Amino acid sequence: MNVRTVAATALAALLTTQPATSQEPRAVVELFTSQGCSSCPPADRLLGELARDPSLVALSLNVDYWDYLGWKDTLGLKSHSNRERAYANARGDRDVYTPQVVVNGVTAVLGSDKVAIEKAIVKTRRDAAALALPITVKIEGDRLTASVPEAKGERKSGEVWLCPVTGKATVEITRGENRGKTITYHNVVRSWVKLGDWNGTAQTYSAPLKDVARGDADSFAVLVQSGETSKPGVVLGAAMIPAR
Repeated sequence: MNVRTVAATALAALLTTQPATSQEPRAVVELFTSQGCSSCPPADRLLGELARDPSLVALSLNVDYWDYLGWKDTLGLKSHSNRERAYANARGDRDVYTPQVVVNGVTAVLGSDKVAIEKAIVKTRRDAAALALPITVKIEGDRLTASVPEAKGERKSGEVWLCPVTGKATVEITRGENRGKTITYHNVVRSWVKLGDWNGTAQTYSAPLKDVARGDADSFAVLVQSGETSKPGVVLGAAMIPAR
């Protein structure tokens, strides 16, 4: 299919008013995965299961650091590899591997271990700041807006990020460790767009859809996260909205 046709079709679908979403999910689950990792398919399937849970913002972040093994990840982004390393730096453990899940920005576990992920969700929610901000996201005309309320706790600063997300991407892998396999990836993050900084006051952020739409992305995730890009902290708020 022609890439320009796909992009134009997606953008046309975006140019409608979508109902606003305002919710407090119990967890943001980020799976760092790779098409070149033979241990990742079970984690990719589990992420698909978690993505169906409306109480979770479950995201696939394909990395690029296994590309040298013979297969270039078609969904991989260097920014995802950098984000995983930044998390490891923030934790102080330098633990970077696939499949790895980071829950609510603070706890890392094996990406294929459902029990460990659930325990991490419970553990991270002991921090009163975790997902304490109800984020309202809406699409009106040709713009997406995200509203962040005033801080009520001690965490009064962070960064606001928007991610175009592809709900399902099926890839036939012909080289590398997963040669011959066809794998479906769920809630694939296609890019990171910084909407701005949050200083603890109620603020609304806005972006033209033409600047944030990415190919076959069919939804958007918005995260408010403490810390900074090089040393991310707990996720303070999150929401997802369909693009169509």
